[in-house]
Amino acid sequence: MRLLLLNANTDAAITARMAALAAPIAGEGVTIEQATARFGARYISTRAAAAIAGHAALDALSLRLASPPTPDAVLLACFGDPGLAALREVSPVPVAGMAEASLLAAAALGGRIGVLTGGARWVPMLAEYAAAIGLGQRTLIRSVPQTGAEIAADPDGAVAGLAAEARALVDGGAEVIVLGGAGLAGLAQRIGARTPVPVLDSLACGIAQALMLARLGPARATAGSYAPPPPSPVTGIGDALARLIGS
Repeated sequence: MRLLLLNANTDAAITARMAALAAPIAGEGVTIEQATARFGARYISTRAAAAIAGHAALDALSLRLASPPTPDAVLLACFGDPGLAALREVSPVPVAGMAEASLLAAAALGGRIGVLTGGARWVPMLAEYAAAIGLGQRTLIRSVPQTGAEIAADPDGAVAGLAAEARALVDGGAEVIVLGGAGLAGLAQRIGARTPVPVLDSLACGIAQALMLARLGPARATAGSYAPPPPSPVTGIGDALARLIGS
């Protein structure tokens, strides 16, 4: 089985780090492929960067699909899931998003969901996201001052602050916590050891959902809003993406 780990940020080192963490989570028989956005932000932290990342994710998927074999599933490995619905509209295989997968997993483990991320600007962005998928009333969100990129660069230095914010989420009523973001991948066990409620790794949740969908083998929709879109004239985008969505 082939799982495409698609990073809508442009930091290839973060992609490689996530792929290394993903391999033991996915287990034997799963090949982890990597794709990194060709353009956009090095690490998304604003709505504008997220909007660009949605385009970059579509571009990266189109480039991968241009060369066989087709992967069995795609993981949009970027918390916030920029472009997730659009990817699902054009992808011939299931697409999972880290934010959606981890929030849905958390909803099965507790009533109130705490999301802990890096960078204060993500707090309102993730509140909007949780509301959009119907979990806004159940979700509490906090951040540490460091960005996800800074946490990835010095995870040891970030653990104490993350654990303190996790406990603050519990004090606020959270019954399960999601560590949101590529930069926080791999830290759930360390934070969980200091926290009295379950702590989920968003990367691990995304991998689990993507592989589950691949193994279920659902047929591609031929009707409804996720059916392949009709060809549409396009201008000024990459050749592979133009072939995927254009006329």
